Amino acid sequence: MPYQIGVTIRAPVAAGRVSELRAWLAGAARQGLAKGQFGFGHVRGLHFARFYLLEETADLDGRMIPASLVFMSAVDAPGRRHLADLVDVAGEGMAQAFGHCAGYPRPGAGRRARIAWLRRHRVAASAFYVNTVGRGLDQIRQEAALRAALEAHLDGRDWTGRTATEVRSALRAYVAGQPALAWAYRPPPPPPLFFRAREAVHKVAVPAVLVLLLPALLLILPFWAVALRLAERGDPPVTERPALPHLEELARYEDFVTQNPFAVVGFVKPSRLRRLTFRAVLFAIGYAVRHVYNHASLAGITTIHFARWVPLDGWRRMTFASDYDGAVEAYNDDFINIVWWGLNAAFGNGVGYPPTRWLLWGGAQLEQQFKSTLRCHQVAVPAWYTAYPSLSAQNIENNARIRAGLRGDMRPADAQRWLSLL
Repeated sequence: MPYQIGVTIRAPVAAGRVSELRAWLAGAARQGLAKGQFGFGHVRGLHFARFYLLEETADLDGRMIPASLVFMSAVDAPGRRHLADLVDVAGEGMAQAFGHCAGYPRPGAGRRARIAWLRRHRVAASAFYVNTVGRGLDQIRQEAALRAALEAHLDGRDWTGRTATEVRSALRAYVAGQPALAWAYRPPPPPPLFFRAREAVHKVAVPAVLVLLLPALLLILPFWAVALRLAERGDPPVTERPALPHLEELARYEDFVTQNPFAVVGFVKPSRLRRLTFRAVLFAIGYAVRHVYNHASLAGITTIHFARWVPLDGWRRMTFASDYDGAVEAYNDDFINIVWWGLNAAFGNGVGYPPTRWLLWGGAQLEQQFKSTLRCHQVAVPAWYTAYPSLSAQNIENNARIRAGLRGDMRPADAQRWLSLL
């Protein structure tokens, strides 16, 4: 069983080609990325992928940051294989996209040169959330097919008068008699041993180091808290509202299938205190999504498939991107109602974010200010790919539970609950 990784590639757009790239992205959105020049549907283990443009801007000191093209994928490991597939399978589309960028290998360049260029422009995420670690693309598709087969079998017969236990036994016998479904009786294999060992070491080592540093941290913490609160008191309220053309552009690429892509970008407040706090928070988020929120829930939010926090431009900026279920308004409401404290910790050090109190309070609790700043900093994602457009994260989790329910004995009440998943 593979584990999942996030690949982020970012490259500056060549001089004078931003308008051309913008038009190309709009065309790619109409064509789609599953087939044709990209063929993402044939890239091994690819769950989601996207391209989006970060426009030219000036940083907080007035220095210009050139426009850049960002590519992100959520894919089954290994990363080396994925970069090769991007060239070997999706090479035509990747060449068209990054052909707008400075220094991309010219037509006729060998695959090694293209792979090397992608690798050089790869950007590491500080935190990468996976809905369920180890649940690969093949498993998701197989379990969706299993559910469809069981539902078709149920629909094709009269079950009047049969108990839940009897229906379950009949379904188990049906699966046992289908060679194509024989895999369903086996539990999914775990991720590779080296991955599990690495994660186990990381899970123990980080708290161990923090315990060793605890005396120094306890000494520093009161001074840090007071300094942060004084800095927060100087933060202005959010008054900026998203412009109508910007909202129209965002809406042009939303709500076509069960899932949606989301991306925001913004500057980190320039003081050393804010940047150190930002790094510490992202370190904590990275640990939490690896070891705590790694099965079907991000602090209570169950609609996110993948998410990542990626620092840019020497930690002057950060981009956050996710693949989520439902409409953006419901998505934002989930964050506000369930994990507002996490939003404040993650984004409270960003320019234009609603003022926080002691890092965790305020901020996202100021609903209208929060939603305005999100929309202002949101980036349109014209070119986006999903490998399973009709499956929500809850669908995928239910399908896994259906498979697990084929094994072993069940009490009648448990059998009834299992059947309710179908």
